[in-house]
Amino acid sequence: MLMATMSASPEVAGSATDLDHALARASASGDVAAFETLYRRHAGRVHGVILRLVGHQHSRAEDLTQEAFVRAWQALPTFRFESAFGTWLHRLAANTALMELRSRRAAPAMDHDEDAIDGIGTADSAGHGTALSMDLEQAVASLPPRARAVLVLYDVEGWKHEEIADTLEMAVGSSKAQLHRARRLLRAKLGDPA
Repeated sequence: MLMATMSASPEVAGSATDLDHALARASASGDVAAFETLYRRHAGRVHGVILRLVGHQHSRAEDLTQEAFVRAWQALPTFRFESAFGTWLHRLAANTALMELRSRRAAPAMDHDEDAIDGIGTADSAGHGTALSMDLEQAVASLPPRARAVLVLYDVEGWKHEEIADTLEMAVGSSKAQLHRARRLLRAKLGDPA
């Protein structure tokens, strides 16, 4: 139904935002095929941000990605189309992961161990790019949960400190301090003396 409308109306398919809004409207009206299209369009990025927030725990990220899309389906009737659908969805996904992190105060020992990042290998000259990428992923995953969340939300997702502070229920100054701490830990682990 929606696909026939989109092919007949070139202005609907004019931009990714317009397409997402058309799909979101159809989904909010119960069009499952439109929601499947939204899922295919956004699942990779949603999974990526959740994966980084939960410290590269793949099965946990997959579960939370599914939960985020279930919440999106349920919340679509309240989406006001004041922002891009992708922005709304990625915030919903990040909040889903952050709520789960908050509910799991009894995190794995690695999340509480300041010295845990010392167990990660360093990059060598053969395959330096791949090794550095793997080291960076592992180093980010080993950060304390709040520092990791602030780093991912600020440096990767582009949130402002005020938004992060509100979402993580901390002061703006604490958000800035956690970002500084995360960057310092990463520099130390990746061998940058600065």
